[in-house]
Formats: sequence, structure tokens, C-alpha cells
Amino acid sequence: MSDNTIARLSTADTAFHQRLDTLLDWEGVSDKEVQTRVEELLADVRLRGDDAVIEATNRFDRLSVNHMDQLRLSAEQLKAAFDGLPDQQRDALTVAAERIKRYHERQKPSSWQYEEADGTLLGQKVTPLDRAGIYVPGGKAAYPSSVLMNAIPAHVAGVREIVMVVPTPDGVLNNLVLAAAHLAGVDHVFTIGGAQAVAALAYGTQSVPRVDKIVGPGNIYVATAKRAVFGQVGIDMIAGPSEILVVSDGKTDPDWLAMDLFSQAEHDEDAQAILVSWDAAHLDAVEAAIERLLPTLERESIVRASLSRRGALILCQDKTEALDLINRIAPEHLELSVEAPASWLDNIRHAGAIFMGRYTAEALGDYCAGPNHVLPTSGTARFSSPLGVYDFQKRSSLIHCSAEGASELGKVASVLARGESLTAHARSAEYRIRD
Repeated sequence: MSDNTIARLSTADTAFHQRLDTLLDWEGVSDKEVQTRVEELLADVRLRGDDAVIEATNRFDRLSVNHMDQLRLSAEQLKAAFDGLPDQQRDALTVAAERIKRYHERQKPSSWQYEEADGTLLGQKVTPLDRAGIYVPGGKAAYPSSVLMNAIPAHVAGVREIVMVVPTPDGVLNNLVLAAAHLAGVDHVFTIGGAQAVAALAYGTQSVPRVDKIVGPGNIYVATAKRAVFGQVGIDMIAGPSEILVVSDGKTDPDWLAMDLFSQAEHDEDAQAILVSWDAAHLDAVEAAIERLLPTLERESIVRASLSRRGALILCQDKTEALDLINRIAPEHLELSVEAPASWLDNIRHAGAIFMGRYTAEALGDYCAGPNHVLPTSGTARFSSPLGVYDFQKRSSLIHCSAEGASELGKVASVLARGESLTAHARSAEYRIRD
């Protein structure tokens, strides 16, 4: 076995925590050169609109277009792509879309209100966004699943208009991506990507409508641009490389676990795949499976680079220590390949999506299980959640005071406002106080 394919760590080593910190360290938008290039693109698109988008698209995607109409796909083109799919692909896409919709319909929050004894009404009004922008990656792979995962929750939330951008390097269109856009009811599709696409969505151009929120993962330029335009528009999250943490009790087929690790490592060289177990012989068997199966992969070079850079097989002492590692890592995808996985849930505080049991491969969640596959990465599951219907809605507070309620609340507000030396606040409230 090669010593370099994937690192072996043990929690018993004195340097373990330092090695783990190094392994987990990821800052995807810190490169000053990248930030400078992104800022220049954003400023150019903001100033020149379509012309700047066309120039950047020609340069980065190796195209030669001279008008935005050449970068816009019609509803007829999307429908033709869907109708032209092989039956098996069209059926699979339809089943996935139906499952995703059914799951997300359960997320819909309701407006609510209640009335106090004096007649004062308080509540919350839930309102969908007017227009959402969806970024779909189009570089190393095509992602029709990302179209469904981003657009369907927006539809369920009640978003009026969905604008999708997807880069098409060398002008290559992916029919599955276009078919997914048709199936998910996307209103506008532009074949643009990178920072220039984020800028077009955030600021609007002569052709691209300005959106209220941008969702969806992308490369380092997309992540940097999303961070830069936040405030002009909402964003879902700053997405880092894909990652998986598998916890095994030693009883799952090592070949299954090796392929589960590969399933995330094949995204790109910066993806992270980690397996934790308290069974040393089991880790040996998984490592042997990794070496045996790696040459069978179509994306072997990407997987090998990912595993050698950021992968690890970690030997821990027991279940308690495995739980500590889960919460320390706060993984995007967590596979509990153990007996009675439900018994672990109360102790897991940080994870984007939890795949329970030996049969629940993370890949099922990527495509068709139903829950969203746009998930917090790089430890952000400590404070962030999967993309959902709630990301496409906002909440307004409702306050309707009766005369009696305004009088009583006014007395409280007056005291607090004067305590803050905001006398106009106090007097405004005092006008409503009954004698």
C-alpha cells in the first residue's frame, strides 16, 4: 500500500489535534490576487453591464459572442432539452424533482398572530422573495441536481421569478442541466458564470434582471464575488469544497466505505473525505479497499489528489471520542455507518446532513432522497443550515396596538427611551398614554 494516498491519524498521538487543525484548515476566499480580480470584474459589470459580461464570458469561457441574446436560453430550448432526453434520464430527473418538492413543501413556515387581552395584535408575516438568482456550476462537471435543489425550494417558497446562470466553457451545453431548468420552472437562463455572473445578478444589467438573493455553489471566484456583493443582495452561504465524514463501527463493507469517500473526493482536488473508527483492523481494510478501487475510477487523478491533500483515516478510542470529532469537524455530510444510528442524534450538534445507517450512501442525498444538497461546508455547520424554503422567504413583524395597549406600552417605552436620552422616542410614545 502507498503511504501517500491517504493520511492515517490517531487521537492517541500527542500531535493529533494540531494535525487535525491543519487538515481542516480551509479559507477559500483569502487570496489577495483573486479578490483583486473579482473586485475589478464586479466594478466593470456594475459600470458597463452587458458589455462587461460579454467580454468576461468570451475571455474565461473561450467564446466569441457579441450580444447577450447569444447567452440567453429560451423556454423552448429548455423544453426541447427535456423532451429530447432518453426516457431513463427524463424519468430519473422527474422522480428526483418530485421527491425534492415533497420534502421541501413540509418546510413552509406559516404567518401567525395572536391577540392580547387589551386587544393588541402581534404576529409575523411570511413573504417570499420577488426574484432569486441561482448559480449552477459548469466547470469540471455538470450539475442538473443543483438546478433542482436550488430552484424547487424557491418555487415552493413562492418566489415570483427565478434567474439561473450557468457557465458553458467552449460553448458546450449540457442537456440534463437545461432539462432540469425546464422541469424546475426556471424563468430565465443565461449561459454565464464566474464573478461576472454574480455581478450581473447582484447589480442587474440591460439583459439580466437584478435579484434579491443569490444561491448556489461555485468556484473560488464565485465564492469571493458572493461575499463581496452581500449587502447589495442576500446570499445563502460561502461554499467551500465538498466534504464527507464517515463514522464506522467496523461492521460495514470496506469497499462501500471506500467508494463513499471517493464520492466526495471526486468533486475536486480540494474536496475532503475523512473516515473515523475505533477499529484499527477495519481502517486497514478500508485503506486496502481504497488502494484496490482507486485505479477503477474515471476521475482517479482528482480523487487521488483529494485524498492525499485533505483526506484521512482516523483511529479514535470509542463512540464518545467519535462524537467529539463529529462536533469538532462540523461536517457538510456525515455518514453514521453504525448500528442504531438514531441513538447518536441527541449528541450530534453540528452537521449539515446526517446519513443514518449502512445503506444510506451520501450520494442518495446528492440526487434524489429529498433533502437539499446545498449544505454548509468548512465547519460552518456550527451556525448554518441546509438550503431550504426559508432561504427564499423573509419575515415581517406585525404590531397593531389597541388604544389601551398603546397607553400601557407607552409608559414602558417612555421610561426606557428617556433612559437612553432619546426624548423624541419618549414623547412619541407618551402622546398615546391615556390620563
